Amino acid sequence: MTRVLEIRLPRDFSFRHTVASHGWYDLPPFEHKERSPELTYVFAPTKRDRAITATIRKERGTLKIALSSKPRDAERIARGVAHILRLDEKMSEFYATLENDDRLAWIVGANAGRLLRSPSVWEDLVKTICTTNCSWALTKKMVGNLVEKLGEPAADGRKSFPTPQAMAEQDADFFREEIRAGYRSPYFAELAAAVASGELDPESWLHSELPTADLKKELKKVKGVGDYAAENLLKLIGRYDGLALDSWLRARFYKTHNDGRKCADKKIAKFYSKFGEWQGLAIWCDMTERWFK
Repeated sequence: MTRVLEIRLPRDFSFRHTVASHGWYDLPPFEHKERSPELTYVFAPTKRDRAITATIRKERGTLKIALSSKPRDAERIARGVAHILRLDEKMSEFYATLENDDRLAWIVGANAGRLLRSPSVWEDLVKTICTTNCSWALTKKMVGNLVEKLGEPAADGRKSFPTPQAMAEQDADFFREEIRAGYRSPYFAELAAAVASGELDPESWLHSELPTADLKKELKKVKGVGDYAAENLLKLIGRYDGLALDSWLRARFYKTHNDGRKCADKKIAKFYSKFGEWQGLAIWCDMTERWFK
């Protein structure tokens, strides 16, 4: 390690609840051991820097970021870490919606609610497509293959998530045979070509002024992105209007709030409707509380 960066943390930040907020920490180029105060991520190369591994460690009110090589653009790494951990996201409005809800009061007390994300919407988009219609084991296999076969190595040998350009150089057969992406294979080839050429700019979704419903329609124009994937990706962008219901979330709701009986999605939506634009975050925190006990 050749350089250490330091970032001060907001007072309402929980490293544990952010890193373990969902399964992204278990997908490369992230690395994290349960309850460890460290998170490792490999940043993709740029024109100025090669791929760089950042080992992020919480120490009291700061983050110490040890790098695998000295970057020319250290600010890029600092901004990336802040984005990954959502350090600039204001949680006070969400916490205000929980004031009169005894069940979810733990969220405020634990400083929970921030959802781990990748430094680029591109990576979150590809990973989200890898979660659809399959087991978590298969998701990990696909993402692991993408990183291993198309990622760029950092000085310590770890590899970054592939750039759109790297994926655009491959055809559907490669994604089918080498990545084991199944029906997603032609989608990945088409998506990577569109992003690499500039025809599609996923990063623009972060700052879009479109209403959430209209932005969701834009996301669903990407092949492989349906209602669940779009609403899950919207949460990572910072819009929590949608519940992003999948089989796991439904099953947890049935067990937690409906005596184990199946019910219509409308009943789930009604249950969380009081949280308004934060309902997608409310249901996720509610259903994952047991992870932290």
